[in-house]
Amino acid sequence: MNIETALILCAGYGKRLNPLTLKTPKPLLKINEVTLLENTINLITKLGIKKIKINTFYLKDKIKSFIEKKNFNVKIEIVNDGDKILDTGGGIYNMIKSSIKSETNFLVFNPDTVWDQSYKKTIKEMIKFYFLNSSSNILLVVDKKLSFDQNLKGDFNLNKNKLTKQIENDYIFTGCQIINRKIIKDGDWDGPAYNFSISNIWNACIKSGDLFGFESKNNFKHVTNLEIYKKLLKNN
Repeated sequence: MNIETALILCAGYGKRLNPLTLKTPKPLLKINEVTLLENTINLITKLGIKKIKINTFYLKDKIKSFIEKKNFNVKIEIVNDGDKILDTGGGIYNMIKSSIKSETNFLVFNPDTVWDQSYKKTIKEMIKFYFLNSSSNILLVVDKKLSFDQNLKGDFNLNKNKLTKQIENDYIFTGCQIINRKIIKDGDWDGPAYNFSISNIWNACIKSGDLFGFESKNNFKHVTNLEIYKKLLKNN
């Protein structure tokens, strides 16, 4: 089995990168003269994914214009959040709603991470694990020791590919996950999208002991805020 569609979350305001993001959406900031969004798309195409959906809200016309000008060699559809921003869960839900019902599994990316080709092998292994274990949601996580931004605290603990949350956590969510549409149990697939955080789903899965994690050994570079972005520019 494989995954046909990847989703990229591009709707956020990027307030921690002001003033840069007052006129430029965060996914269009550059590292080594390549935008974060283009890095993400390039990795997705290397993974053999056939279709990409991108959700937008803040400065959406700039993202649309960028996609049109680049003319990427992959089918890309822009799905607007609508009149109000939908948060991470709502954005994912809205993009899945726009897909055909026979599509059940989606690879989801946050472009805040500096994705490069070294992630290809790891993500392919995660996809294989996901299907072998009949998972509904799996997160790519990394030991916080491998984070460029050492101020980032862990989001989860990982034990035998299961994620939990404690007072102290050692693993950071990288911004890549696989999700099955059935995991959004409260979704009205014929009704309008609504605002909610994807962490609501993760917390419910943790309670039932059903949130899977897959460990990345890659050095983790994430555009957390303006200070970290400037440091990343100097180190790349």
